[in-house]
Amino acid sequence: MGVGWESTGGLPPAFTAAGSSSFLEFLSAHAPDLLPGNRALAPARDSFEAPHGTTVLAATFESGVLVAGDRRLTMGNVIAHREYEKVFPADEYSAVAIAGTAGLAVEMVRLFQLELEHYEKIEGMPLSLDGKANRLTAMVRGNLDMAMRGLSVVPLFAGYDLDQARGRVFSYDVTGGRTEERTFAVTGSGSVYARGALKKLYREGMSEQDAVTVAVQALYDAADEDTATGGPDLTRALFPLVTVVTEDGYRRLSTDEVADVARAVVDRRRSAPDGPRAPLL
Repeated sequence: MGVGWESTGGLPPAFTAAGSSSFLEFLSAHAPDLLPGNRALAPARDSFEAPHGTTVLAATFESGVLVAGDRRLTMGNVIAHREYEKVFPADEYSAVAIAGTAGLAVEMVRLFQLELEHYEKIEGMPLSLDGKANRLTAMVRGNLDMAMRGLSVVPLFAGYDLDQARGRVFSYDVTGGRTEERTFAVTGSGSVYARGALKKLYREGMSEQDAVTVAVQALYDAADEDTATGGPDLTRALFPLVTVVTEDGYRRLSTDEVADVARAVVDRRRSAPDGPRAPLL
C-alpha cells in the first residue's frame, strides 16, 4: 500500500478525488484496461465460437413494461446452455436484456448496474430513465471494437418512468445507436419471428397477464423457426424468464407463474400449431 493512503482508508487517492458521477468515466480515466472493450484479445482461431444469447423482447402494458427472454445459449450449431438468464434488473425501476456474446453481455450488465448505483450514491438521487438509457448507449458504443471482431452485444433497456407514469422501451444497434420504441422491441437471432408474433398479438393497454401471454407466444414462435432460440421445455421444466417493471418497481415472475402460462400456450398449440389468429381488421 502506497505512502499517504492511510488517510483515504487504504484506497488510492483517485477514489476520493472530486470528479464525474459516472463510474464508467472514472474507470476510463484511472483503469481503462478494465473496460471490456479495451482488452487485448489473442488472435482468434479459425473455428472459434463464443456462446451467444439469442431472443429477448420488451413491451409496454397498461401499468408498466415487460421484459422477457428465452434461456438458450448456442455456440454455432451446438446448444451451450439451456438455463441461461438474459434478463436482469438495472436498478429498482428498470431492466436490461441481452443478446449477443454472453460473457461480454453479462459483464456489460454488471458494469451498467454499478454505473447507476454509483451515480445515485454520488448525486443522492437516481438518474432519469432517459439518463439511464444514455449511459447504456455509451457502453454499447465502447464495445464497438469487440463487435467488429465478432463479439457483439446488443441489449434492450426498459423501465418505468416515474415522471411520466408509464413504461418505456429502448432498443440499440451494435454501434450504440438508441431508439425509443412506442410499444415493443425485440433483438437476437429469433427477433424477426418474435416481432411478427408481437405485431399480430400486441394491443396497447393490455393487462399484465395478457402481456405475459403475448410474450410467451412470441418466444414460442421464435423457437419454432429459429434453432438458436429455446422454447418452453416441459420435460426439464424450463420456461422463459419474464420480468415486469411498474410503479412498484422491478419484479421477476416466479417459475410457477410463467409455467402456468407456458403450459397453456403449449396445450393450445396442439390444436393450433401456428398460434392464435389476429383479426383481419
